[in-house]
Amino acid sequence: MGRNKKYGGYKAYQYLEPGRDYREFKLRDAIVKDWWEPVPLSKAEEERFEEVMGRSVVMDLHAHPDISPLDPNQNRDFDREGRNVLAYEALAMSGLDCVFDNMMDGSSFINTKNGWDWMSTVHDLGMRLCDIGHQDFLVHCRRAEDIEQAHRRGKLAWVAVLESASCIENEVDRLDVLYGLGVRSIGVNYSESNMLGSGLKEHLDGGLTEFGYDALVRMNKLGLLVDVSHTSDRTAAEVIQLSRDPIIISHAGARALTPTTRMFPDDVIQALGERGGVMAIEAAPNLTATEKHPLHSVEGYMEHVEYCINLIGIDHVGCGPDTNYGDHVGLYLTNLENSSRLGLGHYARPGKGGENKYLGIDMNVKQLKTLRYVRGMENPSECLQNVCRWMIKHGYSDQEIAKVIGGNGLKLVKKVW
Repeated sequence: MGRNKKYGGYKAYQYLEPGRDYREFKLRDAIVKDWWEPVPLSKAEEERFEEVMGRSVVMDLHAHPDISPLDPNQNRDFDREGRNVLAYEALAMSGLDCVFDNMMDGSSFINTKNGWDWMSTVHDLGMRLCDIGHQDFLVHCRRAEDIEQAHRRGKLAWVAVLESASCIENEVDRLDVLYGLGVRSIGVNYSESNMLGSGLKEHLDGGLTEFGYDALVRMNKLGLLVDVSHTSDRTAAEVIQLSRDPIIISHAGARALTPTTRMFPDDVIQALGERGGVMAIEAAPNLTATEKHPLHSVEGYMEHVEYCINLIGIDHVGCGPDTNYGDHVGLYLTNLENSSRLGLGHYARPGKGGENKYLGIDMNVKQLKTLRYVRGMENPSECLQNVCRWMIKHGYSDQEIAKVIGGNGLKLVKKVW
C-alpha cells in the first residue's frame, strides 16, 4: 500500500492569496527531474524494487521537505517571512510513509538574525501545523501507530522535529510545551554549545551540562526521541549512556571514512548500537563524500551505510539524508560567500583555523564548487528509493533492505514514544 499514495493535489497555503496574504517568492520546481538520478536496475530488479517499497514502511529520519527559492540569495529573506512551503506533490512521489521534518528553526529569522529563539520556533511550528490542517494527505504523527496507519491508508506521517533544544533556554518545562504542540524528536544542540551541552564546533568538549542532564531526564519522561547529530563526541557519548531510552543520530556518518567533526568516531557509534539506538546516514553536500568516492554521490553515501552495518549490525542503521527541494549546494556556497557581508561570520581563533568552516564543519570549498548536486541523493523524493535500489543491486535481502529504509526507525520510535 505504501506506493499508492492518496494525494488530492493540495498546494501549500492554497487557502490564502499570494502577494496579498503573504509575500510571494519564485520557488524551485520540486518535480523537475533534471537532478534526479535513479540507480539503474534490470527489469526483474525493478519489479522487486516496487514490491519491496510497497511492502515496507519507508521512513526518512531527517529531512527538510520544503521548497526553497529558485535563487539561493533569497533564502534569508524567505526564511524571515516564517512561511516555509511543504512540497506535498513531490512527497507523494517519494515512496515515503513517514518523514521527520526538522523544519528550519536555525534560519527562522522572524525575531532574531541568528535563529533558534523560542518565539520563532513556535511560530514556525504553528504555521506548518496550520497549513497541514487544511489538507488530508499529510498526517501529523504523534505515535508509532500513526506511521503504520499512514502506510496502510496511503497517507504520509509527518513528524515535527527540532534540530536543537536551544530554544528552551534554561526552562525545562518548555519541553512539555513542545511535546504538547506535537514535537516528537529533538536535538541537544546544533554545532554550537548551548545550555544543555557542548557542540561539535567548540575547541573544548565539556560534555553534557547539569541542566542538560535535567533536560534529558524530562525528554525521557515525555517520550521525546533524543538526537545528538550536532553535539560534540563527549556530549553524544554521555547522552547515549545516561538516557533511559535508546536515542538516534539522525544525520551523520563515520569519521573513519570522512574525517570531520561532523561525523562520529567508531566508539560513539558502537555505544549507540549497544544501547539500542539507530545510526541514520547523512547526505547533505560533501558531508559523506569519502576518499574512495570524493565526488559526493549515492556511492559515498552507501559506503557509510555499509561501514556502520559492519560496525554495529544492520538492526541499528537507517537513513536521514538531510535533503530538501532546493539548491542545497547553492545554499552552502551562498552562505559561505555572504557570511562576512551579512555579519554572520566568526573570527578565526588563533591556532584553531576554521576559515573554511560552515555550520561548524570542515568544508572543502574548492571541491564543493565542482559539485552541482549530490548524485542520487539530492532530494527527499529520490533518497530512500535509491537506497532501496542500491541495496537490491548489491545483493541485500528484502528483509535487510526493509530494516534500513524504515524498519529500524519504526522499531526505535515504538520503544521511545
